[in-house]
Amino acid sequence: MVDINCRGVIFKDIQAIIFDKDGTLEDSQEDLRNLGQKCSRLIDAKIPGIGEPLLMAFGIDGNNINPTGLMAVGSRRENEIAAAAYVAETGRGWLESLNIVQEAFAEADQILLQSNPGSLFEGSLEVLKYLSQASIKLGILSADSTIAVQDFVKYYQLNDYIQLEMGVDNGWSKPQPELFLQACQKLGVKPVRTLMVGDSPVDIEMGRKAGAAGCIGICWGKPEAKHLQSADVAIAQLEEIKII
Repeated sequence: MVDINCRGVIFKDIQAIIFDKDGTLEDSQEDLRNLGQKCSRLIDAKIPGIGEPLLMAFGIDGNNINPTGLMAVGSRRENEIAAAAYVAETGRGWLESLNIVQEAFAEADQILLQSNPGSLFEGSLEVLKYLSQASIKLGILSADSTIAVQDFVKYYQLNDYIQLEMGVDNGWSKPQPELFLQACQKLGVKPVRTLMVGDSPVDIEMGRKAGAAGCIGICWGKPEAKHLQSADVAIAQLEEIKII
């Protein structure tokens, strides 16, 4: 166990750190924005007039994506259900609405098909190495699918440092604490010895409800971000996680 210092906030006797992926380790905002925009256009082609409301629901405004919005923090399933609810408001049945949305997401995936994950934030690899060398167990718990997490770890050759690759598939979604508890169980550590690091309020809320040792919010370059006020401490880069 080690003590961690983040901007003067001390977390004692830490055995593990669990990281969110999108917005924390992976710079994926552009990809998520493109996905939301493409889905909205595809659905609007079938149901004219629904595109703009969908963009608002996804948290997309022009070239900007709300870091607390649905597309940024929600699972694929949550985004599909939210979009299907808008479609259903046009008088279509629920199954038809859900089918329209799922087809749009699948088509958007094919159109935007990328061979590689989003960029790894600068300095992240070095921090993971640094923490791993101190015998801290490291894991990724993402609202993305488990396959996407595995692809991310494999592409950036993080297997030597990451001991847990966990996404949201068909079960719980953030901020349900069961996700964090399950991740800790898989890592073989107790929540009170585990830190949660994420860029979203749902990461912080999940960690708190699960009894994490602490919750570190990250907003690259902007640690004063209002949506991270509930974190024990907010940082601007992962290098601020220091072992004492």
